[in-house]
Amino acid sequence: MIAEIPHRRQIRTLRSPFTRYGYRELCLLAAIFVLLAVISYWVFWPLTIAFGLLAAQVVWFFRDPPRKVPQGPGLLVSPADGTVTDISDVENAEFIGGPARRIGIFLSIFSVHINRAPCAGTVAYVGYHKGKFINALRPESSTDNEANSVGLTLPDPAGTKVLVKQISGAIARRIVCECKEGDSLARGEKFGMIKFGSRTELFVPRDLPVEIAVSIGQKVKAGTTVIGKLNQNPQISQIAQMKSEKME
Repeated sequence: MIAEIPHRRQIRTLRSPFTRYGYRELCLLAAIFVLLAVISYWVFWPLTIAFGLLAAQVVWFFRDPPRKVPQGPGLLVSPADGTVTDISDVENAEFIGGPARRIGIFLSIFSVHINRAPCAGTVAYVGYHKGKFINALRPESSTDNEANSVGLTLPDPAGTKVLVKQISGAIARRIVCECKEGDSLARGEKFGMIKFGSRTELFVPRDLPVEIAVSIGQKVKAGTTVIGKLNQNPQISQIAQMKSEKME
């Protein structure tokens, strides 16, 4: 009996459970740990369990679960999975060019490490910063660690800027960012990842009324958890537009 071959259109809808950002590491590391598990079975069998668990962790780390992005005007969704570690003010935020509210999210090795756009907008800035690999739970990791920043301009309120900062941790040694200046991102759209434990920060202008919807210690999911809501009052939109024009 000949099995039916799925229609081409059906094939295109098939979705991989793993992120394309990590196919190389997934195949290589999982194969190595599985091979070591097989070899250790004949040498010292308890090691088989350890290597098997490591292989399972690699597979789990590069998972890419589907996410249902909430709809509604002015919503900001979390750019990463993890735990909210701090909500604070900074005086001169990168790209925003002034005071901003910062929301820090720590990603453990058990978190999904894919980064998603917090809102719909145009990529107006991408900046890479060399740095250290301090534990991402420490406050100084925000400024001292290797990082990549993605700045978005929003269509509404016009001229509003937000920034997502991908920060390496003690284990993470590679940041992936596939977007470039001029690209348009939808709310919740994937644009990169940080591999093996890290930190992600979201910056929003402090002079805009933003209702923060999360608290310190709260677990969040990228593209799903509403992290805040921008006030889209027409008068505020006009002020933001005037500020944007002056900076240009």
